[in-house]
Amino acid sequence: MSQPREIRTYEYVNHPYEGVRRTLLDDALQTFRAATHSASDRAQAVAVGLRVNIAGIEVGKEVNLTVGEPVETPGAHGRHPSMRIPIEWQAASGRGLFPLMRGELALYPITATETQLDFGGTYEPPMGPVGSALDSVLGHRIAEASIHRFLSDVAHHLRDMLGRS
Repeated sequence: MSQPREIRTYEYVNHPYEGVRRTLLDDALQTFRAATHSASDRAQAVAVGLRVNIAGIEVGKEVNLTVGEPVETPGAHGRHPSMRIPIEWQAASGRGLFPLMRGELALYPITATETQLDFGGTYEPPMGPVGSALDSVLGHRIAEASIHRFLSDVAHHLRDMLGRS
């Protein structure tokens, strides 16, 4: 069995925390789906599409995403409020070839008009020792790029959505 690998990335949304929080509380899963699919296939989406650019080639994979119950920490004693959303995903097909990702999306205010999204999680490289070797060479960079792209897509979608409100 492979050792879990940690992965972390962050992104900013230039809108107040309360609007970002409310949007994700209303329907985080739909927000993630909408952020990762083009408008033409959103209506039929049963999974989230993760994409990454490898050597100039766009590579994508549909994943089944599970979103847990958000956990909120109210601001008190000079601390800012925050919210954490557990997230887990696995490839919709070919599961033995792709890692299971477990993590959480944290959000909190940076300023009165800016919110930080912070994703931290772990994944276990698939395929035992062979998968660990591949992960060391290229897999971890692909995992990092796909997480960064996912969070970037979510932040972009939130900016657009909240900008129209």
